[in-house]
Amino acid sequence: MSGRVYAEFDLADKVDPSRTAYQAEHVRHSIPNAALLCLSLLLSAPVRADHYQVVTEEWAPYNYVENNQLTGMTTEIVRAIMALTGDNFDIVPLPSMRASYALNSRPKTIMYSMFRNTEREPLYKWVGPIVEESIHPYQMADAPPLNTLEQLRQAPMVTTRHAGLVPDTLQALNFTNLDKTATQSPQLYRMLLAGRTDIIVGDTDAGVAYYTRQLKIPPGTLRRIPVEVYRSSLYIAFSLDCDDEVVTGWRRALDKLRKSGELGRIQGRYERLGDL
Repeated sequence: MSGRVYAEFDLADKVDPSRTAYQAEHVRHSIPNAALLCLSLLLSAPVRADHYQVVTEEWAPYNYVENNQLTGMTTEIVRAIMALTGDNFDIVPLPSMRASYALNSRPKTIMYSMFRNTEREPLYKWVGPIVEESIHPYQMADAPPLNTLEQLRQAPMVTTRHAGLVPDTLQALNFTNLDKTATQSPQLYRMLLAGRTDIIVGDTDAGVAYYTRQLKIPPGTLRRIPVEVYRSSLYIAFSLDCDDEVVTGWRRALDKLRKSGELGRIQGRYERLGDL
């Protein structure tokens, strides 16, 4: 645009110097006014959707990809929240460590589903709870039954995912027999079925039910060990630079979903999917 303006002035110099002076004076006053108009439009335009990004990881039945579509209990809840708030933020599924890195390093980032605990409390702004869940170890049903935390510590091997809350929790409980080679949940079950480990721990009970169904493991093949390794509620986490207005809007929307019964209906669909 500026190149065209200068071309017009060059032509005017050749035709009529008096017109050139008039045009120059007119443009000199018009440019600041145009700049102010553009700035006003930028400030008044909605910009939230351009800056926010939602990330998640593969962790069924809360967030996972099936038939090339991102789905899951919390995925549906997040979409229902945005339908109420009018937000249209992109949702990007990432490997677990990359999702956590994005939440901790990228401005205005939202991540789900996350357990809320004392260590994480000051690091994020929170919306929830979505659902309360617990995590138990599992073994083959035909193996000698284990029933105590001490028996688990004395087992030859306990396999968990390579990073995250579960291995950190087990290490804090003084487990020295951890095998952290699994990068995804399905690996845990395949390793257990193949006899490559004695015990697995990594998913909530709802997650175990989901993967048992997905991997076509016959009912009664696995045994839940009656030791609750972890219990907490799942939340949506916001990086600390997220606007309080956005966080408050999501909290109110989630409360509306809860009061209307829609939250319970979404949860119920995934509980039924996990039935063995």
